[in-house]
Amino acid sequence: MSIDELISNALAEDIGDGDHTTLAIIPANTRGKAKLLIKDTGILCGVELAERIFSAVDISVRLNVYINDGAPIKKGDIVFEVTGNKSSILKSERLVLNFMQRLSGIATATNQAVKQLEGLKTKILDTRKTTPLLRELEKYAVKTGGGENHRMGLYDMVMIKDNHVDYAGGIVQAIDAVELYLKRTGKKLKIEIEVRNFDELQQVMSHGKIDRIMLDNFSVNDLREAVSLIGRQYETEASGGITLETLRAYAETGVDYISMGALTHQIKSLDMSLKAEQT
Repeated sequence: MSIDELISNALAEDIGDGDHTTLAIIPANTRGKAKLLIKDTGILCGVELAERIFSAVDISVRLNVYINDGAPIKKGDIVFEVTGNKSSILKSERLVLNFMQRLSGIATATNQAVKQLEGLKTKILDTRKTTPLLRELEKYAVKTGGGENHRMGLYDMVMIKDNHVDYAGGIVQAIDAVELYLKRTGKKLKIEIEVRNFDELQQVMSHGKIDRIMLDNFSVNDLREAVSLIGRQYETEASGGITLETLRAYAETGVDYISMGALTHQIKSLDMSLKAEQT
């Protein structure tokens, strides 16, 4: 689903057969202004999406933007002023806020994680633990907060996880099956494999034919040893149970990437509101 289709469906869900409150109270074709007011501290995300939402409702609505995506924001900041038909502004209000509050929350959480890694080479990755149909937007928010995107979906990278290994009958069988599949289909995809312990790591190291090793639920000490064993032969990624408080300790092991599902599924939306300017 494209972003425009998402906006269209979301507006239809909210408006239905009409915004009857506005239709009852606001005279047709009256113009007004409103401003997006920040009530929290964090990283802004969703301004460009807000512009698309307002335009989808009414192409004549205009935004005067004062703060752009990726900028730090604080209580009292005004992000933009919107001018246009009052009923169009009111129809757009909730959808604009719903998206901007959530995306700014993701960008803020990501930025907090990135700051923990200052001075280190380790990069923060998101995961596929996203809201259905909102993945493109939520991953954009991660990038806005300074993180990096892992694969977008099941189609743009081979990720051999524990269930794949168990279903295939072992690590060697899983890797070989992937190799045959890629040759047969002609697809050029990076291959990552998850390992749960040192025995599985040794199997992967002995067999090869992969690009990145995900070390899942390793302790800090075990991760340090595993990264040392792998050296620069393969990219390394740590995942599983890593929190903001433990993040730097894991990164100091020298691992290339740390993936955190919490960036998109355990976040607090930033508080903001759209305030009408009385005329």
